[in-house]
Amino acid sequence: MNFRIAALAALVAVLAASSAAAQQPSDLPQADRSPAASLHDTAGVYQPAGAPADPLVPAQWNRYHSYTEATRLLRALANAHPERARLRSLGRTYGGREMWLLTITSFDRGPEAERPAFWIDGGIHANEIQSVEVVLYTAWYLLEMYGRSPFVTRLLDERVFYLLPMMSPDSRDAHMHEPNTTHSPRSGQRPVDDDRDGLVDEDPPDDLDGDGHIVSMRMRDPRGKWKPHPDYPQLMVRVRPDETGSYRLLGTEGYDNDGDGEVNEDGDGYYDPNRNWAWNWQPEYVQQGAHHYPFSIEENRLVAEFVLSHPHIAGAQSYHNAAGMILRGPGVLSDAYEPADVAVFDQIGRRGEQMLPGYRYLDVARGLYEAHGAELDWFYAMRGVFQFTNELNTGFNLFRRESEGYFGREEDLHAFDRYLLLGDGLVPWHEVDHPQYGKVELGGYKKDWVRQPPSFLLEEECHRNMAFTLYHADQLPRVEIEGVQVRPVAGAGEEAAPAAGGLYEITAVLVNTRLTPTRAAVAVKRRLTPPDTAEIDGTALKVLAGMNADNPFFDRAVEQERQPAALRIESIPGMGSVYVRWLVGGTGRGTITYRGVQGGAARAAFELP
Repeated sequence: MNFRIAALAALVAVLAASSAAAQQPSDLPQADRSPAASLHDTAGVYQPAGAPADPLVPAQWNRYHSYTEATRLLRALANAHPERARLRSLGRTYGGREMWLLTITSFDRGPEAERPAFWIDGGIHANEIQSVEVVLYTAWYLLEMYGRSPFVTRLLDERVFYLLPMMSPDSRDAHMHEPNTTHSPRSGQRPVDDDRDGLVDEDPPDDLDGDGHIVSMRMRDPRGKWKPHPDYPQLMVRVRPDETGSYRLLGTEGYDNDGDGEVNEDGDGYYDPNRNWAWNWQPEYVQQGAHHYPFSIEENRLVAEFVLSHPHIAGAQSYHNAAGMILRGPGVLSDAYEPADVAVFDQIGRRGEQMLPGYRYLDVARGLYEAHGAELDWFYAMRGVFQFTNELNTGFNLFRRESEGYFGREEDLHAFDRYLLLGDGLVPWHEVDHPQYGKVELGGYKKDWVRQPPSFLLEEECHRNMAFTLYHADQLPRVEIEGVQVRPVAGAGEEAAPAAGGLYEITAVLVNTRLTPTRAAVAVKRRLTPPDTAEIDGTALKVLAGMNADNPFFDRAVEQERQPAALRIESIPGMGSVYVRWLVGGTGRGTITYRGVQGGAARAAFELP
């Protein structure tokens, strides 16, 4: 017995020593042994490429955030990153929810107005719920990767981001928490008399079985025109002209609430927040969903007021769904974008096709349909902002091959549900009692799939679209002042040269190192923003003449006779330059300052001999 006790004691001693050694290995630096290690101490965390494994604000991107959860996340980000994030509300929605706007930039890098800004929004159509997730992911990624990613760090030092994740939070929450289809509600929650019977929103879809999903209705009918698909019995297909079906389709789950003979004809809304913007707006009889007049929808007006008060916004991105498209305007065939601006859109859009497999770069009117009063046209035509609209999700993602339709071929969707969702995407057909039709069967796509990607594809969708948007943001103007030369003017007489100092020719090059011009061609043509300026200044300088040119020889120079110290420049083209020159007298130090409303600011010093 004593031998056994001694052996057990020896074993315990060995295990204790091993445990202590494991907890405090001698070959690790002392900092790695400290219990007070920084949250950004990555010594013990395996970091995957692309996103932090140990963020200050943990978040999941394989799920959807409700309004309350999104609000909590935005507040957490602003609190965790006060030096780079500020949260505010643009105002309240019709339903009383705050329209949260998160500003992200390096606040210590000078005034926001002196840096080009980028606008990002999601959820203008409330049923397009993953659009909100991409904006939230972008905010989280920018803040958590600052200091880790040189690209993100530089971007936040040079740019300002304004992110509005939820433009229609009322209906988005209605989609998430109330019975709906995968496609509803697209409108906002303001009551509208869709069927013009003097009542509003009185005949919405009805959840007959109480499962939270509004699906399809069918009833058995030996003379029906529909039958189950031979391989996917959940899918209903039309019979051939020479055969008889077994079912009649009755439309979307619901009944005739108001007794007018129509089913589900007056639900939430209807108005379309993306048909209410003040460019090419048309009334309801021309454009469905236009509402009363431009910006009669308050949420849109709040956005427009913010954008108008921040004219340094030079680029923008709006997220929608579906069908995998990178869209630019114009929205109507009678409109046209300036060719020089289209060339910029083309460069960025084609890069997007590479970054987003299965996506196509299109213009709205010619590639999709005509849309009067769309947001992207207002941003471009009235603000001179390069905006894209991405239609998230694509049938290509089902099996990584081309698939027809906005969401993919019906057979592909049902195969995807069977083999990858394991049956979780469909409500099986089942019988219920209908108050007007009698016995009917309900079944079809659940509300949380088809328009919305499933959990395991959501994070990839977020990251790829965010990366495209950050590429666009990086292509906003970036102006540098290069090659400042000070040259004495030979042979200047006493009358030409000021008494205190000589006469000098000062030349500099304003170089734009990015694709986007400092002023879009449409902004120059319509005078949407003031010209850029290049100003020379010094305590003992007298400016006698000033000019600018598009080449270093100044053989087509444009002299500015009035106020020559502050040269007005129409635009600095993308990946281009403008040459400026002054004739000055005096002594001492001076500064050349470039300023553009959307081009940012740059400065360079010089000294007269």
